[in-house]
Amino acid sequence: MSGKSKKKNISHNTEISVESYKNKIVTFLRSCNKKIITLAELEKKCRTKKGGRDNFVKAFDELRTDGVVVMRKGMKVAFAERLGMHTGEITRLSRTFGFAKTDDGTEYFIPGKCMLGAMPHDKVLIADIPSRSGEPEGEIVDILVFGSNEMTGSIEYVDGNLYLVPDISPNTHIFIDKGNNIIFSEGDKVLAEITHRGKRHAEHKVRIISVFGSSELASSCAEAILIMHGVEKDFPEDVIREAHKIEEGGVQEYSFNNREDLRHLPVFTIDGAESKDLDDAISVERTENGWILGVHIADVSHYVKGNSSLDKEALRRGTSIYYADKVIPMLPKALSNGICSLNPDENRLTLSAFMELDENGAMLSYRFCKSVIKSRVKGVYSEVNSILDGTADNDILAKYDSVAQEIQLIDELADVLIAKKKQRNAPELETTESKLIIGENGVCIDVQPRERGKAERIIEEFMLCANEAAAKLAREKNVPFVYRVHEAPPEEKTAVLCEFLTKMHIEYPHFTEFKPVHASAILENARGTEKFQAVNMAVLRSMSKAKYSEEPLGHFGLVLDDYAHFTSPIRRYPDLAIHRIITDILAGYDEKWLEKRYSGFVVNASEKSSSAELTAISVERECDDCYKAEYMKRHIGESFTAKISSVAEYGFYAELPNSVEGLVHIRTLPEGEYDYSEPVALTEKFSGVSYELGDTVQVICASVDVSSGNVDFVLDEEE
Repeated sequence: MSGKSKKKNISHNTEISVESYKNKIVTFLRSCNKKIITLAELEKKCRTKKGGRDNFVKAFDELRTDGVVVMRKGMKVAFAERLGMHTGEITRLSRTFGFAKTDDGTEYFIPGKCMLGAMPHDKVLIADIPSRSGEPEGEIVDILVFGSNEMTGSIEYVDGNLYLVPDISPNTHIFIDKGNNIIFSEGDKVLAEITHRGKRHAEHKVRIISVFGSSELASSCAEAILIMHGVEKDFPEDVIREAHKIEEGGVQEYSFNNREDLRHLPVFTIDGAESKDLDDAISVERTENGWILGVHIADVSHYVKGNSSLDKEALRRGTSIYYADKVIPMLPKALSNGICSLNPDENRLTLSAFMELDENGAMLSYRFCKSVIKSRVKGVYSEVNSILDGTADNDILAKYDSVAQEIQLIDELADVLIAKKKQRNAPELETTESKLIIGENGVCIDVQPRERGKAERIIEEFMLCANEAAAKLAREKNVPFVYRVHEAPPEEKTAVLCEFLTKMHIEYPHFTEFKPVHASAILENARGTEKFQAVNMAVLRSMSKAKYSEEPLGHFGLVLDDYAHFTSPIRRYPDLAIHRIITDILAGYDEKWLEKRYSGFVVNASEKSSSAELTAISVERECDDCYKAEYMKRHIGESFTAKISSVAEYGFYAELPNSVEGLVHIRTLPEGEYDYSEPVALTEKFSGVSYELGDTVQVICASVDVSSGNVDFVLDEEE
């Protein structure tokens, strides 16, 4: 009797755990298939008297935070997986849209109206919606865990009050909580902290925590862009100390031990005139069978040891960021501009790649070695170009006298390599790059197209050779590596491209599998016509994004099976990573040891470097847009000749020869009813007047917003 009573008491006192409730909830919701039930019904089905309500609530909240269950309107509950929903993280926001990456690595485009007020680094639940581009597109149905609470924007005065207009939503006015000591005024560019979250960005409330300066200055706007992308300009103190210690040690003679002494070779660098981080030098020698090309890269891995403070910070940054006249380096200047930079007439430690090439540029053999060099000349692209085209003055000829013969050889070899690339049908895509001229006061005073001459092509081809050799070495040795990969375009994108080409009346080869030769043929069919710029951009947009991977997937755009980034360890972490691996290969470590040491490392380095590259691209583009808008402020009311670069339902974008792009809104076009032929043209129904991709138009700069980087054009009706 007493035994039974004791057993009964134990049963009553045993509480159902949170984990048990989670299992009960998941099991029940799975049995409901796609049926949506109320929270009250779920609790009734799953909760027992033995379990306290607190544990049920905690279990449900944890499942919701993990994205396993989803709450709908009216306290309705469903099993997220059965509804095709995915958990992910908001990776970045633009002014009218955002991106989220799911746990399996899929990137979703999120239209602004579907953001649910989500901010960067929020953990979210995503539902699929019909895609307009072929890429995954979704809406945020729940914010599971809040990430960043900070946003940047401008202060505007409306109806007697100051409001924050956030950069991520420039048509939204957000209420500003008072109560701190930060002084701000109308027109300021600021950093704000969210104090209350709403379901839309407009429903958030904020307090101002930092003022950057006037929103009419591109430099202030750039500071805000850096903050929002999590880019830090300053290095931690321990990293600075480590860099200065290395700098003070200098390049010592004992470091030359076990290195090939190449100081007798006519080695030299060629870079932009403003470059201070010189990480690649070249040498070339004619042979009976062809050439010996030497590419000598700063041996950063000699100084930046694995897991050191410098290495951890370099991995976190991933890449140097360049915008306007500024650089945010991956490594402190003591290294990037100092002991690692291949400055002329100074002993420098390098990792050299020697490629034996035949008369047709085919790689017969390659080898790598640790080396020491002394660069003869700090070459400049524009100066080398003047030598090659015969316009160099006596001062320039005198400067390059010690490598005059080598300059002629590199010119000949580059021609062979360029021809070889063409033979393998590598698509010759063109990209528009601009050079921003910044005045003494930090304001953009000019925007010029960046000239790309023969010297730039020479260095590009030589670096491609070294990069290919590095990847070949890794494949030959079967060791973990960080590859630069570019996969073939997905079928959805090639279908969109074919539809575009049909609308543009551009001939293209029929294919079952899209290959580089097809992309090359499309470009050549349009080259030399007014439509080339539009076709070039369409082919570019059809391509997959290049990224870093531990798998040797090849490079579609270069038509190479083996490719890696080897030549810029001062400014790119993947290059530094593979230098470390190549160094250990040269030291004689076997395949098993290298696998154990680097298999996890290359996965981590590839993933973080790819992410850092995307951040850098966004930062550079957004900052440059602000500086371009700042420049155009001085040209409001002026007329320009432009080309239509893209077309949308709401108007079209026109690009000036210097790469400044502005919107011609549909409301500013001659009165009429316009049909949108996606993505090719806007056509007025009755007159037949059409604005088509690639058309030349005369536009007037009507307005500029430096803070957003937006420029508005209107058609010049007098033309």
